[in-house]
Amino acid sequence: MKNQVNILKELGFIDNKFISVDATPVKANTKFNNPKSFSKNKFSKNNPPSSDKDCKLGVHTANNSINVKASEDKPNNSKKKYEFYWGYKNHVICDAISGLPIAEFTTTADVNEVSNLIEILATTNEWFSLEGSYIIADKGYDSKQNHDFIRNTLKGHAFIPLNKRGTKKKNLTSTGNVICDAGLVMHKDGKQYFDSYIKQKFCCPFRTSKDDSLCPCNHEKYFNGKKYRGCVKYITIGTDYRSSINRDSIFFKKIYSLRTESERYNSRWKNLNTEQAYVRNINSVTNLNTIGHICLLTVAIAAIKSGCVDKYKSLSGFRRTA
Repeated sequence: MKNQVNILKELGFIDNKFISVDATPVKANTKFNNPKSFSKNKFSKNNPPSSDKDCKLGVHTANNSINVKASEDKPNNSKKKYEFYWGYKNHVICDAISGLPIAEFTTTADVNEVSNLIEILATTNEWFSLEGSYIIADKGYDSKQNHDFIRNTLKGHAFIPLNKRGTKKKNLTSTGNVICDAGLVMHKDGKQYFDSYIKQKFCCPFRTSKDDSLCPCNHEKYFNGKKYRGCVKYITIGTDYRSSINRDSIFFKKIYSLRTESERYNSRWKNLNTEQAYVRNINSVTNLNTIGHICLLTVAIAAIKSGCVDKYKSLSGFRRTA
């Protein structure tokens, strides 16, 4: 596969300017993945399938901002669609212009994308330079460590939306002041400076008052018995590379829109029936996944060298030209 990528690089169809990263699920060959299976606790970590001892429990969701615990005990309180499965994940690095794969890695389904990005980028960079690249990925890959690696090690630029995992949304005014539980605008009361962020402190507008009736909701913290009464809230302001990116800019949105090439490629790869594993161990699944990518790269090289450049992403289209 590396040899094919280098051939396409020499032909000018693959380069490192725009790189898209995505992962797609690969379901293990087990009855637990069959929707018609009525096995008890089939998606419980304490009940792994005996047919494939390498596979792990994962969750596939249409929205990477959802944090779903892999357990049947957690009720579905969200309207977002997700499903549990036993199996693996195939992580693919694509050229976001040509839509062709550069590298791929197979892991078990329990491996989180956000914790795996640095490893797959560093491994790929050893033989295919990613220095100065625009790295595009969905919010499932968002973390401070991933942004810093792309910026400081690869000297590139990250195009990854923010994933506000577990953060509570605060009510703010147009000027950025916090609105308290009673609906009052809180006052700014100094900042605390740390290595990569700043904490802006907000205090109650009646913190120096001695009138007990001023708080509309009679909040318990208003009667704290201290010199300065009332609630205190904080807003964290990041000062690192991740926080400095303007994700509302037209530039960011146009570059990020190139990520759809990863989805198109994953769709072509799944047409080879790779989404459902027919073998039962991680080594065999890894080999079959790699063979699938090699097949699609072979089609691209054959189409380009045959003069059918417009068919390099279509197996059926290239076949009709023969």
